[in-house]
Amino acid sequence: MIAVRSGIFKGVFYGWTALFCILYLPLFWMPRNGLIAFQGIWSRGVRVILRLIMNIRLEVRGVENIPHGGALIAMKHQSSFDTFVMHTVVSHPAFVMKKELLKIPLYGRFCLNTGMIPVDREGGLRALKKLMQDSAQSISEDRQLIIFPEGSRSLPGQKVEYQPGIFGIYKHTQHAVIPVALNSGVYWPKKGHLVPGGVIVFEFLSPIEPGMDKDSFMAALENKIEAASLALLENSDIQKIEQ
Repeated sequence: MIAVRSGIFKGVFYGWTALFCILYLPLFWMPRNGLIAFQGIWSRGVRVILRLIMNIRLEVRGVENIPHGGALIAMKHQSSFDTFVMHTVVSHPAFVMKKELLKIPLYGRFCLNTGMIPVDREGGLRALKKLMQDSAQSISEDRQLIIFPEGSRSLPGQKVEYQPGIFGIYKHTQHAVIPVALNSGVYWPKKGHLVPGGVIVFEFLSPIEPGMDKDSFMAALENKIEAASLALLENSDIQKIEQ
């Protein structure tokens, strides 16, 4: 039954996404803010579909820590859901993303047009310098820059080494970093079927202020995110995790 329900959701989800890709074509040269608002409509639709079909809803905690202007957000990454719905949580998100994703038809162009920041992970020092410049520019435009310090999706409870790129941005921009813990992988896993009937929690934690050295910053960031994410995991239904 879970497989059928999950399959129905995925069918509707991909249909909803395909519709927006078609609608996007005549809006190709629309100003960036208009495209971001357009993406927000799609994102809200995903949340509605998820609630109606899978009975999964999103709860956002730590709302007092949600930024409204230019900001740097370091987010745990367990699910595709983490990127799909941030347009409904912050006003002008800009994701640091793998350059390879730009090869996806329409999606790649949409990412460029909405000011996402692609990173060439094999590009060495030149790629790192460009990341610093693009990040600073994005924050100066009052956007919420979102980076996944693990580099890729992890399983709930899995420990993955945090990548140092987040420190480079933190040091270069001299902005506080807002950590975000979550449990999305319990209900929308990296692989397999979605699990119905749950609450995905995004928890915005207290900011890490600028001025820390690399080792202290990386330790503080990882400890904050991992401790809070494990706490969310412990409060989730164990049966769902096992499925």
